[in-house]
Amino acid sequence: MSKPNLARRVAEAAEIALANRKYVTFIDVVTGLRWLHSRHVDTWRQGRAATLAELAAVDEDRLRTTAALLRDWAQAKGLRPVETPYLAGTRDRRELRFTSRDGQEAFRVHWLSPDLSEARVRRLTEAQSKAPDLVAVSPLDAWTCAGCGDTGPYLIMEEERPHCLTCADLDHLVLLPAGNAALSRRAKQESGLSTVVVRFNRRRKVYQRIGLLVEQEALDAAEERCLADEEVRLRRRERDQVRRAEQDVEFQARMAAEIARLFPGCPEGRAKEIAEHAGQRGSGRVGRTAAAKALDENAITLAVIASIRHLDTDYDRMLMSGVPRMEARELIKERIEAKLAEFRLR
Repeated sequence: MSKPNLARRVAEAAEIALANRKYVTFIDVVTGLRWLHSRHVDTWRQGRAATLAELAAVDEDRLRTTAALLRDWAQAKGLRPVETPYLAGTRDRRELRFTSRDGQEAFRVHWLSPDLSEARVRRLTEAQSKAPDLVAVSPLDAWTCAGCGDTGPYLIMEEERPHCLTCADLDHLVLLPAGNAALSRRAKQESGLSTVVVRFNRRRKVYQRIGLLVEQEALDAAEERCLADEEVRLRRRERDQVRRAEQDVEFQARMAAEIARLFPGCPEGRAKEIAEHAGQRGSGRVGRTAAAKALDENAITLAVIASIRHLDTDYDRMLMSGVPRMEARELIKERIEAKLAEFRLR
């Protein structure tokens, strides 16, 4: 890839992040370029990789070039640089490394919009400077503790090696399963020591939070607090549910309008169906990505292609008959291109 082409792609990924959050990070750009998946970033933040570069789809030189291009773009936009610490979710809270060589500062800079208020900048800086939660992993495969040679239901990384809760002095904590946000938040507040528990979802290829390890006394106190104001929180949840539904309808309408603009030959009802399907909250589909929320043309096109693939080709039948996914996609490629061309015509 030529440097001008890379600069353009870096700018596109940065613009999407800036539109969504009013600030841009190196992580935003490399995940936007699809050189790293969010699961790779999770693995790195958990302290299970020596550097971020070893998980990336490109070499360290390309990552350094990307950081420099991001800096040039951000300076041209008048964004404000704020160097931010990146700490591992391990007991030693060690500083995370992006590459194996010196010069980590370029990767740690967060570029903030000048439109952000000083109060928002202060909150962001405070949040980014906080030590991350300790993270314990519920492993899918057999493992051995580096300290005692035993195993257990959870492991925590220390000095880049897995340790059981006993060796990590965390075996007195109890698991609070995920699902009750208020109880989890209050138990964490009450507990002097707590650890987030995650498990890798092979289907979605991401680490998902499954609970929180907290002190038993903290859990008991949190349950008492939740029982005391349960009715108030129920009414608040109902209001929030209505608000989120209204936001989804508004976003899906804007997405449908963008589909109609990019693909004027796509029937109005079909555009609406694509937007509703792709933009469904919690679905993990392309319509819920940061790029789609910014109505990025590429993300919108991917949503339309997904609809064509499942509704206008025999792709699903091929998968059910055992055809490998990438082979099936290659077989229907011409039909998808023809349908896209049809949708692009008025």
